[in-house]
Amino acid sequence: MAEVASPLLRAQGLGKRFRGLAAVDDVSIDLHVGEIHAVIGTNGAGKSTLVNMLSGELAPSTGEVRFADHDVTRWSQPRRARAGLGRSYQRTTIFGEFSVLENCRLAAQASEPRPWLVWERAAHDARGLAVAERVLDAAGLAGEGGRIAATLSHGAKRQLEIAMCLATAPRALLLDEPLAGMGAEETGRMLALLASLRPTHAILLVEHDMDAVFKVADRITVMVNGRVIASDVPERIRIDPAVQLAYLGDGH
Repeated sequence: MAEVASPLLRAQGLGKRFRGLAAVDDVSIDLHVGEIHAVIGTNGAGKSTLVNMLSGELAPSTGEVRFADHDVTRWSQPRRARAGLGRSYQRTTIFGEFSVLENCRLAAQASEPRPWLVWERAAHDARGLAVAERVLDAAGLAGEGGRIAATLSHGAKRQLEIAMCLATAPRALLLDEPLAGMGAEETGRMLALLASLRPTHAILLVEHDMDAVFKVADRITVMVNGRVIASDVPERIRIDPAVQLAYLGDGH
């Protein structure tokens, strides 16, 4: 695991209230390049709300978010994305009717629009196509560019979604349940993909698959009822009595 002087992404004292209900309460978390930081918790623990605040889709009620030494707490989601903060969603967000390559080309062009090139057909954008081919290779989808995205397996669609995210040149990745609905073989491919991205990215992984989390995570933060009850290396999380009582059970 790479060590850096300061985190690429840091949140301090984040809170989010909805009509008096604290969905997230005083949560602090940081992400480092070279590290996969998993966030776990039961449904309703506040994980997705936390990711939405980190990505800029929700404004926090309290607290601060810093990215690359900038206070981005009030930045919009598109501005954070342009700065290098990428994310995926629980539900697949690909364009099913387009080819796999076109999905990634569109993502690449969206991150670097060139409206002044009115005479150039978007489909012939050499830079976008080069980026698309590169990220498909990185995501394990080389050779699948010509397929219609809707015909991919569930696991391959999740790989495509990460490829689309990579096309925007992110430095940090916020991945919300990328393993949901996958079988053992697909999960293995996704874990290998995450491990390959670790050296050059800071990764936050929200996930329910505990076996996968303990295989791939460098640190784990556990949330219950909107609050953090533990944050440590997997070996210590596994034996933490409070975590076992609240979430893992005796089987782990």
